[in-house]
Amino acid sequence: MTTAAHSLLPRTVLGGALNVPVIGLGCMGMAEFYGAPDEAESIRTIHGALERGMNFLDTADMYGAGLSEEIVGKGLRGGRRERVVLATKCGLIRTPDGVRLDGSPRHIRQAVEASLRRLGTDHIDLYYLHRVDPAVPVEESVAAMAELVEAGKVRHLGLSEAGSASIRKAHAVHPITAVQTEYSLASRTPERSVLPTVRELGIGFVAWGPFSRGLLSGTIRPGADLAPDDMRRGLPRFQGDNLRRNAALVARIEELAAEEGCSLAQLALAWLVAQGVVPIPGAQTVTHMAENAAAGGVSLTPNALRRLDELVPSGAFSGDRFPPHLLAMVEED
Repeated sequence: MTTAAHSLLPRTVLGGALNVPVIGLGCMGMAEFYGAPDEAESIRTIHGALERGMNFLDTADMYGAGLSEEIVGKGLRGGRRERVVLATKCGLIRTPDGVRLDGSPRHIRQAVEASLRRLGTDHIDLYYLHRVDPAVPVEESVAAMAELVEAGKVRHLGLSEAGSASIRKAHAVHPITAVQTEYSLASRTPERSVLPTVRELGIGFVAWGPFSRGLLSGTIRPGADLAPDDMRRGLPRFQGDNLRRNAALVARIEELAAEEGCSLAQLALAWLVAQGVVPIPGAQTVTHMAENAAAGGVSLTPNALRRLDELVPSGAFSGDRFPPHLLAMVEED
């Protein structure tokens, strides 16, 4: 972690324990959801990220039914593994009909072995419970994950899309290093209770979806030609009047970004960094990754932050971030 490349992005510490760059790399889209994957370009993107010090890589076993982990594993060959803070997740399982939850100790023990194999490593730096399973007390899930820490297979534990009560219960069983939840200028629900809770407990916060799936990077606008398998076709935020209203808000943010001398995407990331959280924007190309990494050099003035709150206060964007059946799987308070 001392090479010149790693000094390019400023760094921070999650949960008082895990040293990471202020902006990480989300690897979900390398496998599916936003069009056909391009493994070669994804690997080039990973290599380029490491050159810029963006060495906090985030994946999960359910992304592409393991494909994302496999791509990340290939990207880390050739001695690159020791340069990376590697995060993955368990507990959200693909089925022919969609997804289901399984936070049982038995599943967690099986899942970590499969993830280690696909990633080509003997340990995971940050292992998340992807969703809290209401059928299994979160204390039982975390106790099983703690066993993996004792065995040396996992270094730190995290929770994804967990509410305040679950965070407190989990943290009482084993220190939670990070909580990961969707958070952006368009999705500010964590500000209600999750962010205050993790700050009180000294837990780090990782923001996935910092661009609200393309809204805040300018890639999704009314009339956008989405691929038939693009998951955004089924998300309320991207449909009809919701998308038109949201696009109008994005246009106002884009004007402010121009005044600040950065891109819309960079403004969205800089805003999150200013909140004291670590965004993990997805990138499937070297070009997009490089733009995201450059946001580490963008420092928003107090006036710019104030204007953003005035332009798009909490709740300004229209439409839920998930359809009802997926929204039911997340804990927001």
